[in-house]
Amino acid sequence: MDQLPAALERAGNEESWAVADAISRVLKNSEELHSWRRHLLSACIKGLVAMYSSSKDESKQEVERSMLLRLEELLCVVEEVDPDDWCSLVKTGLKYRYRDETFLKVLNVAIQLLYKKESSL
Repeated sequence: MDQLPAALERAGNEESWAVADAISRVLKNSEELHSWRRHLLSACIKGLVAMYSSSKDESKQEVERSMLLRLEELLCVVEEVDPDDWCSLVKTGLKYRYRDETFLKVLNVAIQLLYKKESSL
């Protein structure tokens, strides 16, 4: 379980995300759930950054779309993100996906969540 977040960072690893979802369901009422989701959020962001950096031509749109929707879902429950991860996602995403409607929508939602008055970012 400890090595799964690192495996999730690799672009397009849907099988690992299915395992992560199963682990999340098992941890549903556990104290470890928030920590687990933070690891998943970080892995999701790093996976998107890797995807954007390696696939500048938007050839994996469906995989990116599912990752962006997962990012939005995780942000809604975790509501905090590592500043370095956030910076990398914004810079890389805007550099390579500034015309992608899904990316821009999720970025807008993330900004609204992360830059609330009481946010630490």
